[in-house]
Amino acid sequence: MYKRNKIGVVVPAYNEEALIGETLSGIPDYVDRIYVVDDGSKDRTSEIVREFIKKDPRITLIQHEKNEGVGKSIIDGYKIALKEGMDIVAVMAGDNQMDPKYLPDLLDPIVEGKADYTKGNRLLGPEYVRNMPKFRYLGNMILTFLTKIASGYWHLMDPQNGYTAISRRALERIDLDSIYYWYGYPNDLLVKLNVYGFRVLDVPIPAKYGKEKSKIKYTKYVVKVSWLLLKDFFWRLKEKYLLYNFHPLVFFYIFGIVFLLVGGFGVLFAFYQKFVLHHAVLFYYLTLSLLVFAIGLVMFLFAMLFDMEEERWNGFYTR
Repeated sequence: MYKRNKIGVVVPAYNEEALIGETLSGIPDYVDRIYVVDDGSKDRTSEIVREFIKKDPRITLIQHEKNEGVGKSIIDGYKIALKEGMDIVAVMAGDNQMDPKYLPDLLDPIVEGKADYTKGNRLLGPEYVRNMPKFRYLGNMILTFLTKIASGYWHLMDPQNGYTAISRRALERIDLDSIYYWYGYPNDLLVKLNVYGFRVLDVPIPAKYGKEKSKIKYTKYVVKVSWLLLKDFFWRLKEKYLLYNFHPLVFFYIFGIVFLLVGGFGVLFAFYQKFVLHHAVLFYYLTLSLLVFAIGLVMFLFAMLFDMEEERWNGFYTR
């Protein structure tokens, strides 16, 4: 127990026989329950966990017959943690990449009532930025920006960081079965948290480097998560600003996007006529297209500004 709160830790694991032991050994004594979810591993991950269960009764092993995704693993852990009465549930991956000494930094804001969900932020550490491959860093920046727009949590960075903690209240409110099962899970969860008005806090946590190897194919990952975030963006507008609490910013977003697309298409078509077909381009046509594009850009920027103000007004921006 931590400051009168029952703490559960979900440990998603897939082929982690080399590191699962170190991960479990490092989990602090104040953690009440540990839920290891073996997501269809083909190595000795489950066998090693069973050996640890003999020494540590806090550990529960959940096994998937096949690989169902890291999101599904975490969700299954959340569900059991709820049944067993945990007040706060953290996530620490089975690759020993998440330093347990920073777990209190994630728990304290929830214990103190300052946040409902906390997540690590590695991007504030210069070592992490220097050591990350440039292409991967660019992908992370793109997903950070898209997640800000899709989720409405404009203050957040490093949305791909899986070192998190969440309150029981948030877990009970969200439809866990609706969350994306694969590696876009943390982005999708942030969108759900925003729609239901939960406070999210970024916690600076240095990256921990070791023997782990990323299982993510980053090019495919960025494309897939970007598409997920696009769908999540429109879902959030519908749920939050049309159904739950009407706000005119939804029209600024929608008309801004329409004007951007129409104006952008007009400008591109004018350039196509001029430089590919070598046809004359009517001045008023190009001017009108540029004007429509500019109006769309202004409307979209105003919508983003209203969205940011809504975040501050509702107390989502917590430091």
